Amino acid sequence: MTLRLEREGGLVRLRLDKGRGNAIDDALVADLRRAADELAADESVRGVLLASAHPKLFCPGLDLVTLVRHDRAAMKAFMAAFVDAVWALYGLRQPMVAAVNGAAVAGGCILALTADYRVLRRGAPIGLNEVKVGVPLPWSVTALLRASVPPTALTRIALLGRNFTDEEAVAVGLADEVCEEGRVEAVALERLTELADKEPSALAATKACLREPVRQQMRARETEHLQSFVDVWFSPATRERIQAIVASLRPRG
Repeated sequence: MTLRLEREGGLVRLRLDKGRGNAIDDALVADLRRAADELAADESVRGVLLASAHPKLFCPGLDLVTLVRHDRAAMKAFMAAFVDAVWALYGLRQPMVAAVNGAAVAGGCILALTADYRVLRRGAPIGLNEVKVGVPLPWSVTALLRASVPPTALTRIALLGRNFTDEEAVAVGLADEVCEEGRVEAVALERLTELADKEPSALAATKACLREPVRQQMRARETEHLQSFVDVWFSPATRERIQAIVASLRPRG
């Protein structure tokens, strides 16, 4: 397994616990989708804390070391499964708070954006740097982003691919609160407890009204745009960038 479910009464920690700093691969995507289904079906779960088992790292994005070996069919299947997991996490009826204890870039930022509230460790970067790698944001992610941040921040986040820290991350809507190292999970748990204390059916119905239109937008055109994502992923320029990144990650010597 690439993650753990840790139960404390009605609250559950959905803890990313994978090698290479929680880099997202086929196994992690499948486990996230399975966990989302399990949580959604459990009436006793009042709230979910999305957290990391790595002390100073949340999620660095896609596992390029693994995914660079995928052929077109495998990559298309991976991306379809990834956005499906995003739909499931974003559509959870229970409140979810992300404890972003370290870097949350690219796919890591996407996972954090599925939460209702994000607590960011001071100094930790968060952002969507896909354009710098040479790949477009998936259609579902653009819908998620438009629903999460103010329009004035879209160019800096999506087109410039900047990472943000501290109060600037709050200002652009990628985080809701910043706290010092060592307190992120505790503060996130406090915020989750406040949300989970609300009447469950009222909160779930309100959350559904807020998020279901966005999920419908995601589903409406994801299949249409998926092939273009794969085409760019396998373009010569993007393959060169990805392979250079992968080479830089390999141990030297």
